[in-house]
Amino acid sequence: MRAAHAARPEAYIPLRKRDLGETLARFPGLKVEDAASFQRLCRLLHALVHCHLEATLDELKDAYAPFDPDADTRDGTALSQQELDLRREVLFEGFGRLLARANFHRLAEAEINAALEDRSHWGLHLTVDFTLFDRLELYYRGDRMGTRYRRAWRNRFRSEAIDVPIYQRLVLIFHLKRGQKYSNVLDTDDVYLKLFKDIPKLDLDMLLPGSQVKMSLFDRARVALPVMSGIGIMIYKLFLGIALAFGSTLAFLGLVGGTVGYGVRSLYGYLNTRQKYQLNLTQSLYYQNIDNNAGVIHRLLDEAAEQENREVMLAYFFLWHDAPAEGLTAAALDARIEAWLEREAEQSVDFEIADALGKLVQFRLVQQSKGLWQAVPIEEAIRLLAEHWRELPEARSKQHVDADSRRLAT
Repeated sequence: MRAAHAARPEAYIPLRKRDLGETLARFPGLKVEDAASFQRLCRLLHALVHCHLEATLDELKDAYAPFDPDADTRDGTALSQQELDLRREVLFEGFGRLLARANFHRLAEAEINAALEDRSHWGLHLTVDFTLFDRLELYYRGDRMGTRYRRAWRNRFRSEAIDVPIYQRLVLIFHLKRGQKYSNVLDTDDVYLKLFKDIPKLDLDMLLPGSQVKMSLFDRARVALPVMSGIGIMIYKLFLGIALAFGSTLAFLGLVGGTVGYGVRSLYGYLNTRQKYQLNLTQSLYYQNIDNNAGVIHRLLDEAAEQENREVMLAYFFLWHDAPAEGLTAAALDARIEAWLEREAEQSVDFEIADALGKLVQFRLVQQSKGLWQAVPIEEAIRLLAEHWRELPEARSKQHVDADSRRLAT
């Protein structure tokens, strides 16, 4: 699949925090000493955001521990079914909040059903048995148009590029009902997490357990009609007394054999298409699967931390260096950041200004007066962040906290 282009702007900022910090430090008109101060501020921000999210990681790990199919540690105290149900609910809710912080969106039931109604790009229709699931949720990030290649008879079976809507990142979390047919493959006591990349919307059903290839009416007719017509001809000839001559009998048998043979060939062609689809599906998922189960939590937590860092860095920088002395409204700041991101990232971004300003308020790095936002001076901001780091309960419990904060601030 070739590079995807955006179908509509999203909140995700496609720049690594280190690259973003270095790019901002080279902003036109920024003095060398101010750039160095901004880099120090960024290092403190990175440490603080990571420390705040560390508690979220521990909570999710504890909630997921009883349901992790890959766990290799001994279970602790046995939990009752009521306690397990409560922990599972905490897991689903906490996982949803984490995905929201990483700028994922939950797929609505209507969107899932729309994807399941159409055929895949291999011309096959899949069905999903949703009665298998006790709970199933899908999340995506990056609603894009991508390019795939296929061969079609209209193009003399030469490879041709087609635009397909895709999800750049797709996350599944599901728990199966007890007593289902998949219990011999997947443990119904566990909760499964899956993270994929570049999944075409029409192929959404191929990611779900219990999906099966379903013959369409056209496929069934293509196989059944030749066979039924052959049987009909045979019955018709029998009633007409076709056994009058050896030659006519031989001709009849050839006609029926050819008709039935065409039906068998049609069935073989369908089965061959289905087998080819399954092979393509296996190969695609091998390369499109990014992570599974507990690894998904760790990866998404890292992405959430990256995203929050980017938002805070951008909001503070443009208030500190690029705003007039009286400050900017939230809308004006949002517009400036989005215009800059469109030039630097080469795609439209729906910057989450409310989240960024909220985090800056929490760190006391901004002030508001008469609807205008102003950043505190850079040296004051560094001092406040270092002070905030020392006040963290998590930080106080670690060794060398003061030494770390002094190193980060210098």
